[in-house]
Amino acid sequence: MPASERDETPPRASAGVSMRDLLASCAAARAVSTPPRAPAPVPTVKPVELRRPEAA
Repeated sequence: MPASERDETPPRASAGVSMRDLLASCAAARAVSTPPRAPAPVPTVKPVELRRPEAA
């Protein structure tokens, strides 16, 4: 088959998978293969020193 005939053939259709199914499978694969997020660090709060009023 000459090269010109090969270039003119239309591309083959996929195996009957809809774009919606393809995107859903990609999203599912990403959700399964992505590790969970690390827990957020707990903020440390310094205790506030209470000032007592000075005696008069």
